[in-house]
Amino acid sequence: MKALKSLTHRTPLGWLQLSHEKGRLFVALAGIAFADVLMFMQMGFQDSLFVSNTQLHRSLNADIVLLSPQARNLQALSTFTRRRLYQAQDIPGVQSADPLYVSTLNWKNPQTKRETVVQVLGFNPDRPALTLPGLNQQLAQVKQPDAFLFDRGARGDYAETFAQIDRGQLVQTEAQRRTITISGLFQMGASFGADGTLVTSDQNFLLQFPRRQASSINLGLIQLEENANLDQVVAALDDHLPEDVRVLTLEQFIEFETAYWQVRSPVGFIFGLGTAMAFVVGVVIVYQVLSTDVNAHIREYATFKAMGYQNRYLLGVVFEEAIILALFGFIPGAILPVGLYSLTRSATALPVFMTTARAITVFLLTVVMCSLSGAIATRKLQSADPADMF
Repeated sequence: MKALKSLTHRTPLGWLQLSHEKGRLFVALAGIAFADVLMFMQMGFQDSLFVSNTQLHRSLNADIVLLSPQARNLQALSTFTRRRLYQAQDIPGVQSADPLYVSTLNWKNPQTKRETVVQVLGFNPDRPALTLPGLNQQLAQVKQPDAFLFDRGARGDYAETFAQIDRGQLVQTEAQRRTITISGLFQMGASFGADGTLVTSDQNFLLQFPRRQASSINLGLIQLEENANLDQVVAALDDHLPEDVRVLTLEQFIEFETAYWQVRSPVGFIFGLGTAMAFVVGVVIVYQVLSTDVNAHIREYATFKAMGYQNRYLLGVVFEEAIILALFGFIPGAILPVGLYSLTRSATALPVFMTTARAITVFLLTVVMCSLSGAIATRKLQSADPADMF
């Protein structure tokens, strides 16, 4: 209670010094807000990288996924023989094992006629491979030759195309010198690897990619019986299947994709480096402000020391300034990214949103950033000799 009382009755020297130089205070807050905006944007891009590139994984109608050991990520899956699915069905607890064909192609935007890269998924329409809302009810349409369903969340100008399909009209376009028909829509979203997704039957997929053999598949989707033990079935599949196929739970498959973009892809490294650089920029800006303030009031600090005040009291004043800067600089630094996130979503169709966890993380980084700057700025103050100041 005594410590709390002394704290509440203490003269707020830190705030008084900051508010006395309003121009310097404004520059400091603007610098901290700028650093916070940079950190928010880099973290937002990084999270959207992971979320957008694993949205297909989270939508798979499977408990276990089989893939080639040479697969690096969803855009570079490689293939393995379909016989492994038949062998997987020999394992107790396996209810079904179905193939999923995955590839990318260049197609012409039906509205603008400009070429873009989209992801194509092919599977048996009678054995739905995805759990996306509203998709499976339309799968009967892709049994027709060259019929596809298109991603409503794709990146690009498709408003007129979507309106036509919503009115029940069929839309035709060209993909790799072949005319295809868009007969329905579903919602998934763009990613860093593709502007959108097309879904069709396995037969239409093979027609679109004539060099692909039906026996060469990209993913095997395994569903388990109701009471089957997931870990036991995975272990049994590992023992039973040859080394030309890899066995992952659905959760492990999501982690596999995330690890690629986080560790092996340069994009994830760049976003992480960008966050670190924004932190360093903030440290430098706050240090310059606090260091200037210490130098401007070095005689006053020396007078306090001559009066008997300890170094820890004077350091507390500087740290008080650092915390004030962190609190007031974070507010605009957290508000601006909300609008920038919205602008980014509109321009790129990527899932960039403000999250509570990210806001807390950036706030803590801001406090650490300002505290570190304060610690550096007080080195001269600790060594100051009152006798040398006058």
